[in-house]
Formats: sequence, C-alpha cells, structure tokens
Amino acid sequence: MFTNNFDPVAFQIFSLQIRWYSLAYIVGILLGWIYCKKKLINDKNILSLFDDFITYLIVGVILGGRIGYALFYNLEYYLINPTEILMVWNGGMSFHGGLIGVVMAAKLFSIKYKINQFIFLDLVALSAPIGIFFGRIANYINSELYGRATDLPWSVKFILIDNTNRHPSQLYEAFFEGIILFLVLGYFFTKGYLKKPGQISALFLIFYSLFRFITEFFRSPDPQIGYLILNLTLGQLISVLFLIFGGVLFFYKKNEN
Repeated sequence: MFTNNFDPVAFQIFSLQIRWYSLAYIVGILLGWIYCKKKLINDKNILSLFDDFITYLIVGVILGGRIGYALFYNLEYYLINPTEILMVWNGGMSFHGGLIGVVMAAKLFSIKYKINQFIFLDLVALSAPIGIFFGRIANYINSELYGRATDLPWSVKFILIDNTNRHPSQLYEAFFEGIILFLVLGYFFTKGYLKKPGQISALFLIFYSLFRFITEFFRSPDPQIGYLILNLTLGQLISVLFLIFGGVLFFYKKNEN
C-alpha cells in the first residue's frame, strides 16, 4: 500500500501558485507540438500552418474541456456558481468536452484556410496521448479521479480524500490512455497502413474509448452523479457513444473515394 500526500501546488512565486495541473497542460501541449513538427509533419504547407493551428487547439481544449465538465458532470453546481466556470486552475475538465472543442477548433481553422480538417485532427490524435499521460499524472498528484476501494498490494491511500485504500486509477489511465495509445497509433502511422485523413482520428476514438471504458471499472464515479444505466458511470456511457462514432468514421473514411 502506498500513501499519496502530494501538494497540488508545484511551486509558488510570491502570491502566484503554479499547480501541477497547469504544468501538465503546458508540458503536454509543448511536447505534442514538438513531436508533430519534428516527427510527423513532412508537408511544408502543413508545417507553416501548424503554429497557427496550435492557438485554435489550445482555446478549443480549454473552453471545450471546462464547458464540457460543467455541462456533463456538475451542471447544477455551476448554474448556482456560474463565475466558477472560469476558474480552470481549480481543476475540473472533461476530456470528451475538450475533444469536442478540438473538433470545433479544427473545423473553424479548416474553413479559414480551406484545408481538410482531418489532416490536423490526425496530428492531434497522434500527439494527444502525450498530454493525456501528463494530465492523468496530475490527476494522481491532485488526489482527484481516484479509484475504487481495494486491498491489492499496490493500492493507494489518498490522504486528502479519506483513509481508504484505493486503486490508483489515474495511473492505470496514464498507462493505457497515454503510453499504450501512443504506441498503438504510432505503429499504424509509421507503417503507413492508414493514409486517408481521418482514419487515425477514428482509431484514436476507438482505442481511447475502449481503454477509458475498461479503466472506469476501477475508478470511483463522480459523487454528484454516481452510477447510471447498467451500473455504468457517465464516463463509460459517453465512451460508448464516442466508440460508436469512431467506428462509423473509420469505415466511412476507409471506403471514401
């Protein structure tokens, strides 16, 4: 059994607190940006546009993630406290909301520059597991999205939560949604199996949804929501929808002329 008593604040400059959660976003986006520019992009036109796209991407992730969390997971609270929606530094981001935000940002960007949005969405899909990995590590440090009770030898006691031994579900997600997903998508990309824009994005939706659905069995449901249909969590139900959409998108792109 391990004990988690990390301070969510990484360091402080005068009265300004720099949190691990914020650093995870910064590091994830920075490494993803470098990975795309140095390893993935070979087209000079795409390379010249990519820096501009990053601005759209960041706005899409933050707005989508925060609004998605407010709508999907805690609507009643934020209707009473609407100004707290802006307090991103306090945590509370929805991955699926952020994903929708990225899709919308890519759509707007593609309209402006008259280019296929899936070219950029595929780049995001290939690099997103880097950010997901650091995000889940930050969740672990923050003692949030913690796991269900267990007596397994590698259980963790989150001191900031209670004295219960729990699954380190954040680390499970970091491994599957971060490392394994990165390797799987990278394999398909480097082997050149999927050359049509959109197929990598579809595979991202499929594999992420599968990994998320499975790891949610070890993660405590959001206390304000609990278990829903068939004793599944909201995250699992949303993952099923995204899995179906990913499958439809993959076969559509595969058969596209």
